[in-house]
Amino acid sequence: MNPPQRNVSELAAALSAYIAGAVRKPLPREVAARAKLHLVDTFAAMVSGSRLLPGKKAIAYTKSLGGKPEAGVVGTRIVTSAANAALANGMFGHADETDDTHPPSLTHPGTSVLPAALAIGERNRLAGQVVLRAVVLGYDICARLLLALKPMPFLRSGHHAGAFGQLFGAAATAGALLKLDARRVRYLLSYAAQQASGMYTMFRDPEHIEKAYAMGGMPAHNGVAGALMVAHGFTGVEDVFSGERDFFYTFAPEEIDRNVMIRGLGRDYEILRGGIKRWPVGGPIQGPLHVLHDLIRQHGIGALDVERLVARMPDKELEIVNNRDMPDISVQHLLAVMLLDGGVTFASAHDFRRMKDPKALELRKRIEVVGDPGLTDVQRRWRCVMEVKLRDGRSLTHQTMAAKGSFENPLTPVEENEKALDLIAPVLGKARSLALLFTLWNFDLLKDVRALRRLYAR
Repeated sequence: MNPPQRNVSELAAALSAYIAGAVRKPLPREVAARAKLHLVDTFAAMVSGSRLLPGKKAIAYTKSLGGKPEAGVVGTRIVTSAANAALANGMFGHADETDDTHPPSLTHPGTSVLPAALAIGERNRLAGQVVLRAVVLGYDICARLLLALKPMPFLRSGHHAGAFGQLFGAAATAGALLKLDARRVRYLLSYAAQQASGMYTMFRDPEHIEKAYAMGGMPAHNGVAGALMVAHGFTGVEDVFSGERDFFYTFAPEEIDRNVMIRGLGRDYEILRGGIKRWPVGGPIQGPLHVLHDLIRQHGIGALDVERLVARMPDKELEIVNNRDMPDISVQHLLAVMLLDGGVTFASAHDFRRMKDPKALELRKRIEVVGDPGLTDVQRRWRCVMEVKLRDGRSLTHQTMAAKGSFENPLTPVEENEKALDLIAPVLGKARSLALLFTLWNFDLLKDVRALRRLYAR
């Protein structure tokens, strides 16, 4: 039997009721279209990531676990428990920097929300339309939790925003697909709070394995596990967001606006503020690469032409990508690579040897990146203002206030398809990749998402 119902706050009551009923409500057309864009993008990141080092480690670990055959591991023939599949697929999604983001909240929702949705969707043989609605819900809850916590101060305190938000997003997604009622959703939110973790130190991991776990696999796994525990009768604290020493007291001791969690739910969809990376590198670097690529294309310049390059970008975002040891999150290195190569590819962005290339190191001496508070933007639209002084005496200037892939300048389906095919084809082959992409673009017509297995299993 359930324990007697306790008084719950208006916040907890409204949030749990929305989560419990979200998959029964149709999505606005614009929201469904954007959700498919993020679905394709995240799926491509998972397939590609299955062949990178974090993916290989996740596969070996998942194989050792066994588990009831409920859900598939993308890019393999492994079928394991829902929680194990969510862990592996989540690590695949953030095995590098190709995955999507929600810039205002500093999270990467897709890498945890989609693996959770697929795991429960395959386990329970659910229709694509229902799973897509749950994915949109997960983006909402992921983003809103961090917006309530104030993401940048939260990050600077030593916590990692994505790990926290993505856990709650994955939990909400899984709980909604398991048809938990509002009360059980409140238990689930409490179990998510108990598991909430993630430290900024993950950025020190040069091989991206711990980062892939903390930013993809861990939140996906724990969200699914929490939802399944509650579905099997686990009870708990009924309102973790109010009362003595609650969640916000613990993680956001300053005065905050808790009602961000519910304000506009069902009307203002956070997936519409999501970002999809044009370049396979860290989100804050999208702006500088966008501007430099435009200058290269318009003026035909290359490394030998440049005397000095100064890129101004939001100061808070520069903190994340300033002279990092990993090639795909070092803004100075990637600007040098783009000047040398004329562009940035998945291969060049992930080549550790290029970090020691004498040509790249010499060019970096002529590149200065400045953090500009005037460009810092709560919406994080990947802004950059750049000046390039050429050896022939000319000076070129260019800027973007919303780089390609930001929510104000989104990728088109054609552009996303090109990006996705580039990531998927090396793993699955072109014919199967095209079939998988066609099915994903028509995901809401699937009667059983388990049908995807024959397309994504190598």
